[in-house]
Amino acid sequence: MSSMPDGRAIEVRGLSLTYAGRPPVVALDGVDLVVAPGEFAVLLGPSGCGKSTLLRALAGLVRPTAGEALASSVAYMPQRDLLLPWRRVLGNATFAAELAGVPPAEARGRARALLGRFGLEGFERAWPAQLSGGMRQRLALLRTFLAPRDTLLLDEPFGALDAITRREMQGWLQGVLAEESRTVLLVTHDIEEALTLADTVYVMSPRPGRIVDRVEVSLTRPRDATTLTSPEFTALKAHLLRALEGPTRNR
Repeated sequence: MSSMPDGRAIEVRGLSLTYAGRPPVVALDGVDLVVAPGEFAVLLGPSGCGKSTLLRALAGLVRPTAGEALASSVAYMPQRDLLLPWRRVLGNATFAAELAGVPPAEARGRARALLGRFGLEGFERAWPAQLSGGMRQRLALLRTFLAPRDTLLLDEPFGALDAITRREMQGWLQGVLAEESRTVLLVTHDIEEALTLADTVYVMSPRPGRIVDRVEVSLTRPRDATTLTSPEFTALKAHLLRALEGPTRNR
């Protein structure tokens, strides 16, 4: 797994971003965070706090007003799956790899080898419209995994799914990453999802987005229904709730 020279997969230093307008909108204000190679980090915060903007800055899609957003070899998955309706499952799976210069035959071979692990075996020739919501998200993640990148930026990948499918997908993602190790920075506003998946949770304030807490999650893996009812999980959840509410609301 490649990383930046100092051994960090992601480093954000003093990142601020203001959108021009009347008045200007300050989306991010002095954000600092570090993610190590192989770490699963989560950005947790309320809607509109700049979480997605931070991912887009790391992906090089927006330019910061100040500070730096550094990441090694990233693949970015936005909130919507953005599957191409005119390409079948296999064609969608290989799209990002082909764009990155991977020969099509090599990309298809790699995709076929992973279809079973991503719950898509037997659907190679299906169209996106024939897939369930969970299958579409797995396909979008497969497309992201197949890009020759070590760091995954995932923007609420399960946000549009129902609660049962979402829980299944969280368990599935844990299993995939146990076999296909990557550095991950995932955005969510769901505390339980953050604690189910993360090694480290960064809590963001309402806009303008700032990092107000960093919480290490040492719960054993895999994290299942038993984990969600443990005293350790309950204590971490309470801590994150307090961090999200902020000092003003806790008075």
